[in-house]
Amino acid sequence: MTVYFECTTRTALSPQELFDRARSVDTHKDSMARSREEAVGEVTSGLLTLGEEVTWRAWHFGVPLRMTSRITEMVAPSYFVDEQVAGPFRRFRHIHEFSGGAEGTTMVDRIEFDAPFGMLGRLVENLVLARYLQRLIETRNRHLAGDFTG
Repeated sequence: MTVYFECTTRTALSPQELFDRARSVDTHKDSMARSREEAVGEVTSGLLTLGEEVTWRAWHFGVPLRMTSRITEMVAPSYFVDEQVAGPFRRFRHIHEFSGGAEGTTMVDRIEFDAPFGMLGRLVENLVLARYLQRLIETRNRHLAGDFTG
């Protein structure tokens, strides 16, 4: 079963600045310090571009995990999409959308995933994994927006 959720973040940053922060390997590492995320593949720093892949190693739920994502769509500074090409999910797709206005930028993250679990999959996906991932994205977004308290 596919799980879907959205996170909306507003900031005074320009769409281009937030777009660049969202695709920065270095900023991602900083925002995910709690889970000890590190880029361990060919790309380990800089701004991700269309077609590029990054492999992350991290600890979640006390378990070491690896996930490789590829930027599959990009229209700067409006949106980009990253999708898992290898890792713990059956499917993981993350759409990052940016729109500017008089008071700054709104970023909307749209996440869809299918977990690799059997009969308990739906329960685990909805009660545990979806909530955990949403909190993780919200924490990351506060960091991207310049709020380093979360």
